[in-house]
Amino acid sequence: MSYDNYCNALKSGQKEYRAHLQKGGFPYLPALDEILSYIPVEYEVDIGLCEIPLELVVGTKTRGRTNAFASNFMPLLATNTEFATKWMHLCTSLQDEGLHDSVKAYEFMNRFYILEGNKRVSVLKYLDAYSVPGTVIRVVPKRTDAKENEIYFEFLDFYEITRINYIYFSERGRFAKFLEQVGTPEGEKWTADDRLEMSTVYINFRKAFEAKGGKKLPITVGDALLAFITVFGYQETKEKTVQEIKKDLSKIWDEFVVLTEEQSIELSMDPPEESTSPARYKNLLNLIIPDNSNKVKIAFLYEKTHRTSSWTYSHELGRLYLDNVLPGQVETKGFENIVAGENDLERMEEVVKDGYNLIFATTPVMLPASLKFAANHPDVKIMNCSLNTSHPTIRTYYARMYEAKFLAGAIAGSMTATNKIGYIADYPIYGMAASINSFALGAKMVNPNAKIYLDWSTLKDRDVTITDDPEINYIMDKDIISPGKASRRFGLYCISGDTPENLAMTTWHWGKLYEKIIRTVLNGTWKEDDAATGSRAINYWWGLSAGVVDMICSQHLPQGTKRLVDLLRYNICSETLMPFSGDLWAQDGTVMHNSDQSIPPKEIITMDWLVDNVVGAMPSISELSEEAQAVAKMQGFGKSQTLGN
Repeated sequence: MSYDNYCNALKSGQKEYRAHLQKGGFPYLPALDEILSYIPVEYEVDIGLCEIPLELVVGTKTRGRTNAFASNFMPLLATNTEFATKWMHLCTSLQDEGLHDSVKAYEFMNRFYILEGNKRVSVLKYLDAYSVPGTVIRVVPKRTDAKENEIYFEFLDFYEITRINYIYFSERGRFAKFLEQVGTPEGEKWTADDRLEMSTVYINFRKAFEAKGGKKLPITVGDALLAFITVFGYQETKEKTVQEIKKDLSKIWDEFVVLTEEQSIELSMDPPEESTSPARYKNLLNLIIPDNSNKVKIAFLYEKTHRTSSWTYSHELGRLYLDNVLPGQVETKGFENIVAGENDLERMEEVVKDGYNLIFATTPVMLPASLKFAANHPDVKIMNCSLNTSHPTIRTYYARMYEAKFLAGAIAGSMTATNKIGYIADYPIYGMAASINSFALGAKMVNPNAKIYLDWSTLKDRDVTITDDPEINYIMDKDIISPGKASRRFGLYCISGDTPENLAMTTWHWGKLYEKIIRTVLNGTWKEDDAATGSRAINYWWGLSAGVVDMICSQHLPQGTKRLVDLLRYNICSETLMPFSGDLWAQDGTVMHNSDQSIPPKEIITMDWLVDNVVGAMPSISELSEEAQAVAKMQGFGKSQTLGN
């Protein structure tokens, strides 16, 4: 029997050997000593005895036994050799008695290279074992800005917390995201029970994922598991069988396809033009003569009430606008006081039972519920008000507020006498850095000496209505006044005496955005977008030219400044002026873009740096209020938002 096993392993090794030669590759096991001969090493550390996943064992430490194995660790030496005899005896022993001795290995970039125990590893791989115990020395390379290097150092932080090595990711930031999705408190290390639970989840998920064809995708099992628990939740996943996981995988397979695409998001920068497709003409009569039996029933889900939240109030105005411009074609209703993570998924299920077939979840914190709901209700259209979300099962929408902020910055820069301008931001999420920077660049365009002093309204125990600098008398604050609060601290205002004087206000016209989206449903182009983008996520990100953001100027504004605003607005809408153009420097003096470059929309969305005329910094998550932390963890944009900072 052991002889037959060796013959089968030998055939596997020879096949692997020939396949590599045909492709011009190296047909033997790589040796770590040779790899390290041209890679700078920072240090080595003994991490002791641990379980080594056999799929991560890829080579030997030295060249000594390299030529005895093909690159899949199967043997290459003939059956009449001493090597083959020892391999056969070891195979029989492992099958009859199990493994008694651990191997010795070196780990480099989360791959393992065997120093002692190469034949044991070969036999165990042949027998399709999952792991082997081994005493391990970790070889840590010097830090670089290479993607693989940065991911590995994120893994080292992850390993320090979890002590597991079988989960790995192909992109930066996913280790921290995984800890967040699992529910690991900041600074807390995993227990033995935590590791046991994760091992069970991982093995079950891996079986289901690979049974569905996951090996054909160029992503890691960790990538796929993260996408899965983002939709279905870790606690729920722990209770699922392999068959249940396979069933749920079918619902969200496009999520994994997206992970393989470099451009996973289809960014819609402008509303679609009127369609000339047959579907459009088929529905034209319904636009002229509404058919009440085919109404689109739309539910708007609000985290707060329109009486207490300016954000909810602005979306409620958008809903009412929709009722006015599409009478007889839509039926809308707002649902307030929905708590993310508590009753949001339940309320989504309720509105569907009531016949609503399109849902607008108006806050990023409802994203997890939106994803889970979409997986279980593929026929219901659901949209989440957030930015840079690569989930094809839902669509997201936001507005290019940075364009309007550029206009506000130009006003402030032209009117300040001290060259000190205040800016009060709220949540450090995607798009916020772009708004701050655009405001600063607008001010700098008309006043090269203007400095923007940044503060945050969502910091713990921070009253931003109090400023220590009397020279900061022009301040950019929240975009809209909170309902029921008698405060004039909104928009761009000037501090003169006890009462702020409002000069301009950037506005969100959610109604116009909602109208343009609903018209794609009514005229049939919604489905055309799905067909055109394939598995990519669709993000609507419209600006001044679409009328979804704008600037309202006070009568107190000088006439010449109003004319300047009109000119800048026209040029931004016609794309002859781009707020992010020319030479751009970060606060530390780094040149972020040169005058002959334009910043792609993706880089504007994910911008996590501040321009050189901004005084202040991005807050870390730990500095934020509890409410703000939830939003930042969901949509936080910068490296400062990673767990542990």
